[in-house]
Parts: sequence; C-alpha cells; structure tokens
Amino acid sequence: MPVWRTLRDFVQDHGGAALVTLAEVRGSAPREVGARMVVRPDGAFHGTIGGGRLEWEALAEARRAMAAGRRALTRLDLALGPDLGQCCGGRVTVHVEVFGPEDADELAVLAAAEQEGPFSVVAMPDRTGRVLRRIGGQAPAGAWREHYGEAATPVLLFGAGHVGRALVLALAPLPFAVRWLDARPDAFPPHIPANATAAVFADPQKELAAAPAGAFVLVMTHDHALDLAVVSAALRRPDIPYIGLIGSETKRARFVGQLARAGLEETDIARLVCPIGIAGITGKSPAIIAAATAADLLLRSEVLR
Repeated sequence: MPVWRTLRDFVQDHGGAALVTLAEVRGSAPREVGARMVVRPDGAFHGTIGGGRLEWEALAEARRAMAAGRRALTRLDLALGPDLGQCCGGRVTVHVEVFGPEDADELAVLAAAEQEGPFSVVAMPDRTGRVLRRIGGQAPAGAWREHYGEAATPVLLFGAGHVGRALVLALAPLPFAVRWLDARPDAFPPHIPANATAAVFADPQKELAAAPAGAFVLVMTHDHALDLAVVSAALRRPDIPYIGLIGSETKRARFVGQLARAGLEETDIARLVCPIGIAGITGKSPAIIAAATAADLLLRSEVLR
C-alpha cells in the first residue's frame, strides 16, 4: 500500500486521515513491525495490521483521535491475549497519528519520495508530541527509523490475451513491477493496475537486452513463433532467474527441440519453466492459471530476497 499517497489523497478528499502503525512486536503477533493502515474520518481504511480485535481497537482509536482533532502521537500498548482475547501470545505497541490539510506540504514531499521507490525516514516527536520526519540521515537519541515502500521484483510479461490480463490483475496487489508487452497496439485494456506499464514491442531481443538483472520473464503471446523468439532471447541472459512459458509438456518438448537446433546449450534450455504455475493446480481457466502463476512467482521472489 502506498502509505503517504493514500494519506495525501484522504486528506485532500475527506479533510483528514489517520495513520496506524504497528511500531513494536514482542513475541507472536499477526503482522510484522511496520504494518500500517490509513483510516478515513468515516472509518473506511486501506491496509491492515493483522485483523481481529487488535485492528478493531486501533480503528476505533484512530476515529476518536480524528474526531478530537488530536495532533500528538497516541501509543497503544496491548497484550494480545489478556487485553484482546487473541490467540497470539505477544504484546504490541501501536502508533496512531492524525493528519489534516495543514500537513499537505509534508504529505506531498513524502508521497513523492514513496513514488521513487523504497525509502526510510528518521522520526521523532516534537515538544507537542507531533511526529516530525526527515528523509534519511542518522537517528538521534529518542528517534526511530521507519521504512516505506517495497522492493518490487521486475516482471516482463509478453502477451495481453486472456491469461495475460488475468495475470496482471493477480499481480496488482503484490510486490512486482510489471512491464506488459504485446506486439498488437490494440491488445491492452483501457485500464491497467498501477504497478503495470503497457508497451507495444516489435523486437524481443531489444526488450530482453534492456531487462534488468533479476527480472522474471513470462511468455504467453498470440503467436508460437513469437513465443519462441522471446524465450530464446531470455535464455541467453544468465542473470534472468525465471523464464516461464505458458503451455503443456508437449509444447515444452517442442520448444526444447527448436531451442537446441538454434544453438542454445542444454543447461540454458533446462531453465525454461513450462507449464507455469504451482504443480498440482490443474485448472485451465485464465483466472486459475493466473493465481497459480502469481503464487509461484511470489515464492520464487521470496527465495531470491
């Protein structure tokens, strides 16, 4: 979730917003330190700190703080079992902060930094209890460091057919930055997720040469010859850890033969993943293929981090 952009937009559209942060975790808890929610004055919110009674109490406190116009940081120290009746045995500290139109400049600066990618701030309460933030730098006594944004794994997705469209939607809430490619100018839908960029391509080798190291490549175009050209170019990049081709075992066997005749080494060809997705999920509808593939990509990205 883009924390500062959401805060900026809620303040602009609704006159105020609250930021709820899981600041400390001791023992077992449903979410990790840094989990956040952004809450509107009417109680609608984005994000989660783990659900259950903990989240309900935090939402209630955020709404009380906004209604009171409270500017100082509120800290909630809660034992999940004794205080909230949750099965997790840990203890958490939750921070609640209120933002209004007077914070527009600060929110704009932080939202712009967030747009550029992951960043950190040094945070420290002032004399009134209001949290002041500075991007980067050392944290003095009494301050703490906060991290925002996720390092997104780059994905090159070749093909804007039914499965390509379903996969882009499946990847939308996940930490991936998708370059969505098709040779047909009219192949893309009018609206695409914020983490995807659509582009018409003509030269697979040019696209693969420009791909960043560590990118994932998925191939599902409308043309088998084009699929082969993309796969061949991708397999010549040893720094691309995943190359997936939609299709069956039969299609894979055919491609293996064609790639070998094109001069690729057996060890390079062995890197080709086809069929795609988690093994054992056999459904062939676009949504099922997309869900199985998104889960596989998420697993692989976790291993590489």
